[in-house]
Amino acid sequence: MHHTPTQTPTLPVTVSGTLRRLLLAAGTGAALLLAGCASEKPAQNTTFDFGPAASSAQFVQAARAPIAAIVVGDVTGSAALDSERMFYRLNYSDPLQARAYANSRWSATPLQMVTQRLKSRIAQSGAKVLSVSDASDGVPILRLEIDDFSHHFDSQASSHGQLVLRASLFQGHKLVDQKTFDRKTPASSLDAGGGARALAGATDTVASDVIAWLATLPLKKE
Repeated sequence: MHHTPTQTPTLPVTVSGTLRRLLLAAGTGAALLLAGCASEKPAQNTTFDFGPAASSAQFVQAARAPIAAIVVGDVTGSAALDSERMFYRLNYSDPLQARAYANSRWSATPLQMVTQRLKSRIAQSGAKVLSVSDASDGVPILRLEIDDFSHHFDSQASSHGQLVLRASLFQGHKLVDQKTFDRKTPASSLDAGGGARALAGATDTVASDVIAWLATLPLKKE
């Protein structure tokens, strides 16, 4: 018996052409999607600091301390402030939770930045700022501790930078006085940049407060 070879059916020209175009479009779309995913880069961190402590005649005139020399120790605080992370709190939602900005960092730790800014401001007031290793008998020693340094959101439309700092002045191994300074500066924007500017302003204001406080203390002439 004679058998006719089995043949593969041929699609009509119009159907096969449409199928080819669909497959080509799908392949092109997949290629573009893969190319887009490959081109995506992880978000870059933005770094903030206090900016230069420029000399200001108004600042110096308003905060002049009649202290010839003073030892300023490094500012201390919680372990969270010994890193470059920038913290904020949603006071209107959960004020007990400290959150860190994902892609924003300080250029140094807050403890280091506040230490440097306070030393610069005290030096601008006319006092000679010494380190602990330079201490000599009779020179007052200023010790500083931060209780709060963060960007606070009072609502979804307003926020401020807050610095709470406790200052203790010693002379001759005796406590002369201790005072806590609490300053809030409104933020110009509801983001990490606004918080950084507000905290820089709060730090400068606290520095002025500390200098004014030092000027009122009865220090022994030794």
